[in-house]
Amino acid sequence: MRIVTLSLLAAIAVPALAVAAPLNLTVVHVNDIDRMEADDGRGGIAKLAAIIERERADGGHVLVTHGGDTISPSLLSGIDQGAHMIDLFNTIGIDVMVLGNHEYDFGPEIMVRRVAEAQFPVLSANSMTPAGGLPEGVRDNAVFAFGDWSVGVIGLTTPTTAVRSSPAPIAFGDVTATAAAQADALRADGVDVVIALAHTTISEDEALIAQGAVDFILGGDDHDLRIKWSGGTGFVESNSQANYVTVIDFSFDKDTNRDGGERLVWTADYTVIDTAHIAPSKTAAAAVEGYVAKLDAELNVAIGTTETPLDTRRSSVRGAENAFANLLTDAMREAVGADVAITNGGGIRADREYDAGTTLTRRDILSELPFGNRTVLLEMTGADIVAALENGVSRVEDRAGRFPHVSGMTFRYDMTQPAGDRVVRAMVGDEPLDPAHTYRLATNDFMAGGGDGYGVFQNARVLIDETSGDYMASQLMRHIETAGTVSPTVEGRITRAE
Repeated sequence: MRIVTLSLLAAIAVPALAVAAPLNLTVVHVNDIDRMEADDGRGGIAKLAAIIERERADGGHVLVTHGGDTISPSLLSGIDQGAHMIDLFNTIGIDVMVLGNHEYDFGPEIMVRRVAEAQFPVLSANSMTPAGGLPEGVRDNAVFAFGDWSVGVIGLTTPTTAVRSSPAPIAFGDVTATAAAQADALRADGVDVVIALAHTTISEDEALIAQGAVDFILGGDDHDLRIKWSGGTGFVESNSQANYVTVIDFSFDKDTNRDGGERLVWTADYTVIDTAHIAPSKTAAAAVEGYVAKLDAELNVAIGTTETPLDTRRSSVRGAENAFANLLTDAMREAVGADVAITNGGGIRADREYDAGTTLTRRDILSELPFGNRTVLLEMTGADIVAALENGVSRVEDRAGRFPHVSGMTFRYDMTQPAGDRVVRAMVGDEPLDPAHTYRLATNDFMAGGGDGYGVFQNARVLIDETSGDYMASQLMRHIETAGTVSPTVEGRITRAE
């Protein structure tokens, strides 16, 4: 088994002054896992389960934490809206989870339904209903007792969920303010150790670390494999899909301050496990196979062949023109007779590469487009289309999912300019885009509703709404089936000024 082990000391303990025996606690942390199966021998539920089983077999105190994003997006979630993932996590026995932005992809009602099915606490202290309370079934924190010690876990969900998913009317409070208030309340109740289980962006992670309100942060959202320690606050994020799992062996103790009060001191050994070297749990593998079998007959149907290679990796669809995205936007535009089409790179999700000559199946397309989004047709001015493109390139440096892929048009942007002034040229066909002209634009229903910051789309005249629109995945499958063979390429639709 290939591992990376680090050991950090958070403070200098004085055992002679400790008021109780130290707590040795093992935390198994995973985040952003919606894929049931291993991919190229790495990740998936059964390999994660094997690690959990091994740690619990050692007989010590173990806490299994999930940093959010699990009921979506996945192939099967398009059918059962994530119920299979909650069932699988019940099977392997995780201890606590935080709501990620993707828990809201099917709306708050489905989120509440999935939370009710969970046999473990689901947290989000900063998710707020219009009445000012937490959503039904969601908790702000959970406290776990380990001998004489208590460990409080606070759930924090990134406020960017409001534009990255479909949580309305749920709103989200500031993560640092929420963390501080929750930590104070837990410590006032005598909780010894305070941990934030935080599905938050990199900038929000850094703010929580700098704030120092909690003792440790278990992260999610960015799909990074990251360990950090700063000023007494530790941080871990475990990549995604259980490709890597971080096992943290804590030793918590207390000593006495100069003023006679107690302070927490701790050390941590970090083991980053590459699950490519882990044999899957037989019990969990059987549960996964039961779900896989339900999909195979319907999804393993060939629809056409790509003569050119395709790349849908996260890094490829969130910052530059992409061949698969060109194929998709062409299908959307043609299906509704639009002048132009725009879709967000974050909606393309399989994170894989296809060799030239690959036979594409229904499974491939639904894996790429798992959200069940529909194509809508809007009527809007060229000025508003430019505003939409500006939003799309406003956070390229953050690999944000709002990055715009287009059909029927081209544009050029300049990263040396401030966000909001980056689009330096836009063409529709062979003509410059006319700010005053009205165009028919195809996009997905998520973006049309203002998702990913595309609020300008909400001002457009709606010609085909989400209730009348067809599924993007269906349009793309028909497009490929009709052609039989496709050969999309990167052709200069999007260029970046150097």
